[in-house]
Amino acid sequence: MENKERMKIIANNITYFRKQKGITQKELAKKIGIQPSTLSDYINLRSAPSFGIIQKLADYFEINKSDIDTTFKEKDDAVSSTKSEIQQIYDQLYEPRQIKVIDFAQDQLDEQTGKSIDVTEKRTMYKVRKRIRLPAPGKVSAGSGYWQEDDYDTMVDFYADEIPNSSDYDTIAIVVGHSMEPKIKNGDFLFIKLTNQVDLNKIGIFKVNGENYVKKLRSNYLESLNKEYNDIQLSANDDIRTIGEVVDIYREN
Repeated sequence: MENKERMKIIANNITYFRKQKGITQKELAKKIGIQPSTLSDYINLRSAPSFGIIQKLADYFEINKSDIDTTFKEKDDAVSSTKSEIQQIYDQLYEPRQIKVIDFAQDQLDEQTGKSIDVTEKRTMYKVRKRIRLPAPGKVSAGSGYWQEDDYDTMVDFYADEIPNSSDYDTIAIVVGHSMEPKIKNGDFLFIKLTNQVDLNKIGIFKVNGENYVKKLRSNYLESLNKEYNDIQLSANDDIRTIGEVVDIYREN
């Protein structure tokens, strides 16, 4: 921001809040401990107040510094944006990689400050949520159809506090496709209770003519929640089998 423009914004804001208080410039100067001529210089754009004076003004008006000098808000927004970006990346990592990020960041801070912290102590200070590794042996389609791979199997790290109890489900499958959005998205993991019968209006896993789908069961068709995709109409000629009911949906934030 240009210095002259900043000075004008500061002057206008001081005047605005002074008038709200119903006091004169001379009275305001006295309240914050400066000469009336100094305050006059701020108002007439001959000089800009120091950060200390802006803090005194903010304290007196009972407002934030950024309400007087908007450059404070710009700086805070930039820091907030950076923190948000770092946090977003961190949240996508599995626990071992999160620990590496913490270790590296702490090493950088230690070098900057000249401090030395034990790695064990460091990890205790920044303890992350517990994860549990479970097999996800299936793929199900939330699109136009996905052929189940018989040999598909992978191990996945889940946050332990975001998955159901082991007694509530029998298997886990990854979703491929978008037909059940926004409730179920591509890449979500479904926790499934194996059963050969699912109640109407429940979301289940169905094998139709050799393909595995996640759909909502209706009286004579399987519903796609995303209306950009067709429902699956069922007929006596189809080879249909109910695999199980979806009891929970897991999505990495």
